[in-house]
Amino acid sequence: MSIIFRFISKNTSITLYGISLAALLLLLKWLELRFIIINHAFEIYAGSIAILFTSLGIWLALKFSKPKTILIEKEVYRDKPDHFVLNKTELYRLNISKRELEVLQLMASGLSNQEIANRLFVSLNTIKTHSSKLFEKLEVSRRTQAIEVSKRLQLIP
Repeated sequence: MSIIFRFISKNTSITLYGISLAALLLLLKWLELRFIIINHAFEIYAGSIAILFTSLGIWLALKFSKPKTILIEKEVYRDKPDHFVLNKTELYRLNISKRELEVLQLMASGLSNQEIANRLFVSLNTIKTHSSKLFEKLEVSRRTQAIEVSKRLQLIP
């Protein structure tokens, strides 16, 4: 019985010794933390403010730098009709000559001014003149716009 009592008292003293060491260690860490906070209070506050404003800056940058989505709807003619019928009323209303209509058709087929001039056996300046007159009559500023308007008006297939 005395052996059992010694064993229990020995275990109890080891447990109490361990608990007292843990409490002492906790007290030392708490004092060390207070010492760090008291001696380095300005650095801690400045660092906290820096982290706060850095986070705010990143959040604002992400919020304002998102691209704004703009939806543009444009009517596009994709299907070609089975048979093309030239809209002669628009042709006469716009006062487009046969040669200008030929130039417009060759533009729509993707030829450059020099290629159109070679195909029609005229000079490059003549093609440029026809193109600029077409642009004026169709009230456009680019070849692609001229082709789009001409297709809409049924001047070219």
